[in-house]
Amino acid sequence: MDYNRIISVTGLGGLFELVSSKNDGAIVKSLEDGSTRFVSSRVHQFSHLESIEIYTVQDNVNLVEIFQAMDKAGTSLPDTKDSKALRGYFEKVFPDMDFERVYGSDMKKMVKWFGVLKAANVELKLSVAEAPEAAEEPVAEPAAEVAEAPAPAKKTTRKKKAAEE
Repeated sequence: MDYNRIISVTGLGGLFELVSSKNDGAIVKSLEDGSTRFVSSRVHQFSHLESIEIYTVQDNVNLVEIFQAMDKAGTSLPDTKDSKALRGYFEKVFPDMDFERVYGSDMKKMVKWFGVLKAANVELKLSVAEAPEAAEEPVAEPAAEVAEAPAPAKKTTRKKKAAEE
């Protein structure tokens, strides 16, 4: 399953895989129980996980970078009910996080989402279009110019021919 297809839906707990989108909503599949349903865009809002950024003391970082740091840490996840344990966990895993602007509820959500993503075996990486390395690739050289075909001869009417003669 691709990380770029994972979304969060307001009003619904958990994470979902975007199966299909329609004009008035989307068909989503729950990562937790595998149920598929239609979600109206008139009632709910959708957030791709790729588009979510987290405040740090320097530049904001994408949520996937936090997930990758959590994965590298290899430590057990803290209890989401203990706010001090959550903060201590993120101070060890990602010390650059701005703890003044990242709320405890955000940290709780990140831990829950990380658990769901790991259980669903989602590869934690940005898509090629979002990755910063993609922007640094050299630009392809322009193709050789194609010789233009000669323009077709203009048609003249009988009146114009008579006037020219």
